[in-house]
Amino acid sequence: MRAGFPDFRLGKVLATSFTGTLSERHGNAVERIPTPHRLVDWLAVSGLAVDSCTTAQLDLARELRESIHAAATAAAIQDALPASAVQVINDRSAQGRAAAILTPEGERRWRLSPASCVEDALSVIAVDAISIIAGERDGKLALCASPTCQAAFFDTSQSRTRKWCDMNTCGNRQKKARFNANQRKNPRSAE
Repeated sequence: MRAGFPDFRLGKVLATSFTGTLSERHGNAVERIPTPHRLVDWLAVSGLAVDSCTTAQLDLARELRESIHAAATAAAIQDALPASAVQVINDRSAQGRAAAILTPEGERRWRLSPASCVEDALSVIAVDAISIIAGERDGKLALCASPTCQAAFFDTSQSRTRKWCDMNTCGNRQKKARFNANQRKNPRSAE
């Protein structure tokens, strides 16, 4: 990992983890892939290692990220999917060369060839987005309850009532704010 950049917020779902490379969209936005090298880092920790990335490929990645976010947000609120977002996701899905492989543990993983490029990795992310937006996986798309975040995430909890994209960041921040507000209302309760 390269020093000087915000940590990645990795989740169990590739597509929504990718959209999380831009967080706090409605507050002070945090860009986690500000450079081509940083995208290479994110792809590597996500199991999609590539050797290099150009500025143009970073632009393609960000376009895909924003398209997935727009489509996942629309799906989460049961709105019509934006046609332009669907087009970008479909285009990226069709442009890649990656193979699905079965692990000895019975899980699907993606394999890129040694000659693979960023577009191949973006294809895998687009395919993952299609599967969750289309409702093919067990879970539901939801939006983070944090007013500054509102990230799309894939809720696989048993009750499907998760409120936060990440309990360690958004959830804790909201609980702390609620606690502090209660302390201001009832200053004697802290004694």
